[in-house]
Amino acid sequence: MLKLLLFGYGNPGRGDDALGPLLIERIDRLKLANVTCFIDMQLLIEHATDLIGCDQILFADADMSCREPFEFSAVNAGKDSSYTSHALTPAALLFVYQQVYARHAPPAFLLRIRGYHFELGDALSAQANMNLEAAARYLQQWQLQQV
Repeated sequence: MLKLLLFGYGNPGRGDDALGPLLIERIDRLKLANVTCFIDMQLLIEHATDLIGCDQILFADADMSCREPFEFSAVNAGKDSSYTSHALTPAALLFVYQQVYARHAPPAFLLRIRGYHFELGDALSAQANMNLEAAARYLQQWQLQQV
């Protein structure tokens, strides 16, 4: 059976930026076999260690520029401008993994959920919540096909 890592990131204090963590919290409550759920505010170089032993990774994040309700895409390791910053993109994190462990990163995907309000102190918007529901249904179906 595949070992799947679901990694949601975003700031719960900034309204719709909480979409990634909220999605992963929902899936975590299902206690699915061979699925590890991880949440943080942002991707950091240190997270390369969290990818060890995974057969597949799904990153989940809020995005104000993607189509509604969400966009799903493959992610390939790549050095980008975030590689030297405090927070990384999924591609840069996969690149770090490859550099540190001298092996290919596991196959990875990114689920970007459309958000609208990202100001400090904002609550989750109604439209973002609807997008979250659609993403949760999609992820549950996708996950069933993976493990």
